[in-house]
Amino acid sequence: MSERRERRSFSKEFKVQTVQLILDGQRPLKAVARELNIDPSSLREWKRKYLEDQSNAFPGKGHLKPKDAEIHKLKRELVDLRAENAILKKALAIFSKSSK
Repeated sequence: MSERRERRSFSKEFKVQTVQLILDGQRPLKAVARELNIDPSSLREWKRKYLEDQSNAFPGKGHLKPKDAEIHKLKRELVDLRAENAILKKALAIFSKSSK
């Protein structure tokens, strides 16, 4: 049977420092991956995310980037407004029946 490796998590600071080592040209990606015992594909992914949006690259577990958080908030608000609208329609139907 193959041995299962425990999934490790790394802080935002660690990821940023590691990516900066690679970007500064101090050491090649594969060498950094070997030294830190991290899969090179993970480092490539960290680098890609960092280059896309440096300030929001690694929001952390359970946290969203500001743009994604705003979208989530607006979707939640839309669901609430649709529910309120449905309730008001039902109330209008009830009151218009009773006034006849």
